[in-house]
Amino acid sequence: MATLTAGALGKMVKDSPPGLQAVLQVINLKKIAANGANDRYRLLVSDGEATYSHVMLATQLNTMMENNEIDALCVIRVNRYLCNTIQQDKRILILLDLEVLRKGSEVKEKIGNPTQLKLDAAGSAPAPQQDQPPPVQETSCRAAPALARPPLNPARIAGGNNATSPMQSSNSFGAKRPQAGPGTPGSDRVHKIATLTPYQNRWRIRARVTQKSNIRTWSNSRGEGRLFNVNFLDESGEIRATGFNDAVDKFYELLEVNKVYYVSRCSLKTANKQYSNVKNDYEMSFNNDSVIEKCEEEVDLPCMTFDFVPINEMEKHPAKSIVDVIGVVKVCNDLSTVIGRQSQKEITKRDLQIVDQSGSAINMTLWGSDAQSFDGSSHPVIAVKGASLSDFGGRSMSVLASSQTIVNPDIREAHMLRGWYDREGANMDFSTFKSDGMSGGGTSWKTFGQVVQENLGQGEKADWFTTKATLMHLKKDNCMYQACPTENCNKKLVDQGNGMWRCEKCQREFPNYKWRMILQATLSDFSGHQWVTSFQESAETLLGVKADELGDMRQNNEAAFDQVFQQALFKDYVFKLRAKVEVYNEESRLKTVCVAATPVDYTQYGKHLVEEIQKMGL
Repeated sequence: MATLTAGALGKMVKDSPPGLQAVLQVINLKKIAANGANDRYRLLVSDGEATYSHVMLATQLNTMMENNEIDALCVIRVNRYLCNTIQQDKRILILLDLEVLRKGSEVKEKIGNPTQLKLDAAGSAPAPQQDQPPPVQETSCRAAPALARPPLNPARIAGGNNATSPMQSSNSFGAKRPQAGPGTPGSDRVHKIATLTPYQNRWRIRARVTQKSNIRTWSNSRGEGRLFNVNFLDESGEIRATGFNDAVDKFYELLEVNKVYYVSRCSLKTANKQYSNVKNDYEMSFNNDSVIEKCEEEVDLPCMTFDFVPINEMEKHPAKSIVDVIGVVKVCNDLSTVIGRQSQKEITKRDLQIVDQSGSAINMTLWGSDAQSFDGSSHPVIAVKGASLSDFGGRSMSVLASSQTIVNPDIREAHMLRGWYDREGANMDFSTFKSDGMSGGGTSWKTFGQVVQENLGQGEKADWFTTKATLMHLKKDNCMYQACPTENCNKKLVDQGNGMWRCEKCQREFPNYKWRMILQATLSDFSGHQWVTSFQESAETLLGVKADELGDMRQNNEAAFDQVFQQALFKDYVFKLRAKVEVYNEESRLKTVCVAATPVDYTQYGKHLVEEIQKMGL
């Protein structure tokens, strides 16, 4: 028979001593379904002398229930737990870490003769009374109707606010609890960010805003909306917060970078690391009850901190890493647009080249409003916290929606960069990580002969490859069309014959249009040739003119239009291509799309050939 830790439940409820490890028996268990959130499990546990039913399993341990590791009558060792107080006198044990010592199928009976653990008004746990009849939930968790979870409010779901955890649910363990916040008794205490968990029902932090994103839009099956993110920092750590819809109007203008605020009454949940690089297991969401107050008193809180990576060390970090970088903008390109791979919408971008004292340069891309408002004419210093590192072009960087971009920051590193660039950096030559296209952007090099031999594009997903090829032939017919001028709409317009053009997608007529390109071209290398399709940006690169200029030539100067196509032929490029077999009229054909085309840098290409020869052992 397993030996339980007698008297452990009373000590755990009092959290005295803190961090107690105890061997307990799970008498019974109940699943609490949560609409739109993680399911929770409530347990009835025993230490051999007493039973306690206000015990919850942390959501990260749900797999132990789903895999049937925890069953009725099993014996567990609790290694880590949390005790929360709700409704002033009810204490909830949250089991954060445990191991199963014996399965219930092996134990087969309740150990000892435990009775219900009762707490006095002060929260102490007196010895269990044998003569008091146990309540129904002592013998079976199924007889605890008070545990039924209330339905979620659809309006809160649509707004992006997560349902409260069972510890915060108004009906989970009795009457509705009082709202937490600065006005709640006992809530004036300032909590540290590092101590916040979803199992707390009252907390208030004082923290500095270190990052603030632009307002973005989202769209899914439940509708559309807006959101923004901020990062809060105090001396204990950092946490990310998100505001949806109404919270955008309420808090976006209030929150300013580098200002300090009191924050309370927000929802806490497990952080989604896919969208955040903040080092915290949890993140918060603003809701209708959230309270944010500006801190007027002087406080000694840390400011935004950077962990800058020198540009010449970017190759040491894997692709998709999130890094901090600072450099001088040596090259600032004009605005351009690309079509989002998933959204199929037109996105504005601006490409920069930044340099630092390491003698290296790297390409960085700004997106959306950041790209539109950026002015690089004076070669400013730019610092980015949380940029995404890519292996496209060897190494390049992209500023994310969660990144914080500061132009000419008032920090030591920026002043040193400014002085260095003005003295000598402006006249230096910089190495570029093969960013001229020689690396293939993380794709493998192939010849057109290898594409055929290896049957690329035959699988469920498209194949990507890089090749050096010569532009041999271009189709002028149907190479461009008149598209809807509405932003993010590239639908072909219908000429109404009266000076107006109609977009069937937008259901509107327009007096003007924009030119879009779909260019068919033949590429050749020593092993074969391939028809490829180039869209707007890559087509403009191959022809050397913008779509609007080419459209004007087509209508007003056909000779100049033809000359553009003649001058574009027989030039070499490094192409990044996408191959996928598609079915047309019950016939399978390999469709190859040009994703990017870069003029050949023969110095870099020569180095690539040397590397290939070395791989052959020659």
